[in-house]
Amino acid sequence: MDGSRAQFFSPCPRGLEAILADELKALGAQDLAPTPGGVGFTGPFDLCYRVNLESRTASRVLWGVWQGPYRSEVDLYDAAAALPWRDWFSVDRTIKVKVSAQQCPLKSLDFVTLRIKDAICDKFFTIAKTRPSVDTAKPDVRIDTFLDATQATLYLDTSGEPLFKRGFRAARTEAPLRENLAAGILKMSGWTPDQALLDPMCGGGTFLVEAARMARRIAPGLGRGFAFEKLNNFRKPIWQALCEASRAQQQPAMPLRIYGSDVNGSTIQAARVNLEAAGLVDAVSLKQVSVLDMKAPAESGVLVMNPPYGIRTGEQDDLAELYPQLGDVLKRRFAGWRTYLFTADLRLPKLIRLTPSHRIPLFNGALECRLYEFKLVEGSMRRPSPKQAGAV
Repeated sequence: MDGSRAQFFSPCPRGLEAILADELKALGAQDLAPTPGGVGFTGPFDLCYRVNLESRTASRVLWGVWQGPYRSEVDLYDAAAALPWRDWFSVDRTIKVKVSAQQCPLKSLDFVTLRIKDAICDKFFTIAKTRPSVDTAKPDVRIDTFLDATQATLYLDTSGEPLFKRGFRAARTEAPLRENLAAGILKMSGWTPDQALLDPMCGGGTFLVEAARMARRIAPGLGRGFAFEKLNNFRKPIWQALCEASRAQQQPAMPLRIYGSDVNGSTIQAARVNLEAAGLVDAVSLKQVSVLDMKAPAESGVLVMNPPYGIRTGEQDDLAELYPQLGDVLKRRFAGWRTYLFTADLRLPKLIRLTPSHRIPLFNGALECRLYEFKLVEGSMRRPSPKQAGAV
């Protein structure tokens, strides 16, 4: 790998910072610095190839190219204009500038975005007498800027499309779970491929695909393109060698102890289409059945699901009726299993009448959620219903 050191930052779903830090450490990252919403780290520049290829929980890999103080838009223009953009990418690459901030004293982030874009284009024009074009939809090069109260950091995005876009979601379902969040939840559960895994509300099959890819040791970034391939310092032989080494680590195709079910036939079909697109349809068992009629496929294992949240009042009433029945099913049929329910409905533990052993705050985008863990043991952890409690 390239021996020079580079500064990086990988954003991730909030709540998965520790999981991502462990991943990055295993991939060779140093100087790990978790912060809410991501992890900073250092390493040879080529490390970004490996993180983009192998990380299951990162959302992007950002290469830090400048950090310093600022007080005005003029300071940010001058800082951007002084950077050697032409060393990093050619003028025929399309660009997009994105600015995010916390406690920023400047009045308009849109104006800041415009000034940084102008600085980059003006720098190219000064040297090459031409400017890069802007493409806000699918740029070749994305420049991310983060502002706090006094400091600015400029990044070049090495990922391009967000890393949770693995390339296999051929069929979409309502409110799909992001792939890197699903992978992080599986890691939090402690599930390993020698254990049975069941998702009885599988939707489009995100948990199933991520689990099967983990079991088969299929790198999440194989088969898709990355923004680093469009930078001037891209070293294709190193990238090809990493991909070949990753493919050599894959396990042979075989049925796995991974099970998915859903009450809706069209949803099961969507999961099957996504599994086929990922080349994993023969690895996972799918079945159309209600969550209330499901039976444990093994004596022990991990049950994980993302039940509907019930945004509207009628849906909330339906869930209030469903959850106690679900608690009964889990208690009667899944003793010996660890169960993980991921939801934005914070009423769940009370309604399901089981005592969670862990409550882990997580975010699905901007939506605050909880991952509830229930260790199901015969004859314990059952809360009495309100009527039973009053009769004691």
